[in-house]
Amino acid sequence: MSRAVRVRVPATSANLGPGFDALALALGWHDVVTARLVDPASGVHRTWVEVSGEGAGVVPADDRHLVVRSMRETFELLGVRADHLELRCENAVPHGRGLGSSAAAIVAGVLAARALSGAGDEKLRNEDVLALGAHIEGHPDNVAACLLGGLTIAWTSQRGARAVRLDVHPEVRAVACVPAAAVSTVAARALLPAEVPHADAARNAAGAALVVEALTHRPEHLLEATQDLLHQPYRAPAMPDSLALVDALRTRGLAAVVSGAGPSVLVLTARADEVARVGEIAGPAGWLVRPLDVDRRGAIVESL
Repeated sequence: MSRAVRVRVPATSANLGPGFDALALALGWHDVVTARLVDPASGVHRTWVEVSGEGAGVVPADDRHLVVRSMRETFELLGVRADHLELRCENAVPHGRGLGSSAAAIVAGVLAARALSGAGDEKLRNEDVLALGAHIEGHPDNVAACLLGGLTIAWTSQRGARAVRLDVHPEVRAVACVPAAAVSTVAARALLPAEVPHADAARNAAGAALVVEALTHRPEHLLEATQDLLHQPYRAPAMPDSLALVDALRTRGLAAVVSGAGPSVLVLTARADEVARVGEIAGPAGWLVRPLDVDRRGAIVESL
């Protein structure tokens, strides 16, 4: 068993407009988790968690911490005893902003536990990591992008969560516009209707297919591809400022979407001048505007 590991995990943005619960993109904004096991023979039985950056002093510093819970579930699956666990979380990804912070914690926990247990890919393949992470998270989109990097298409089959990874066009970048206040993912999902018009579903299906082509080969189609009718309009009551910013950006020709369940807004572009324009529009309104590269590697594990 390895005694200590470090896991770096990226932020992610799901949906990307019309690709609801299926498409996600890994972003160059990272949390770093360092996990250590102490030999059970030492007689020490405790969980110690230190959090810096996002969530410090707010998230639980014990077995309720999401990274710890994900590690415990993985250890149990692998039949590994882990009485004494020490965890350091250096968080940069904003919490409750639709940028995949929970998926990052889950993926970090599962991969850390796999590495510490010495199980390796033969006992817990990446496909199994995705399935377990999606089970903990409740859906696979952010987990897939966090684990694999790049652009991912995720779905759930009879065998559980599945995903494919695609390389993103080398010129594509993202700009995240992050508000000061969070919005609960549960609250945002609660606003979605049980049924939607068939015409809206058909238009979104075409858009989701075009988003894949735009992000991988033809970024000139990003604005048209990212139009959504299935989830963003219904979430407006929970995040009116986000939808107003999306409209303002799109009116000016920028491919803006609500990032995941919001309230952050993400702009996708292959033009440097558009990155600057996002700041000119969103910055004066009080949004944190952060240009981001696409994370093309996904989660990275390093033994210490």
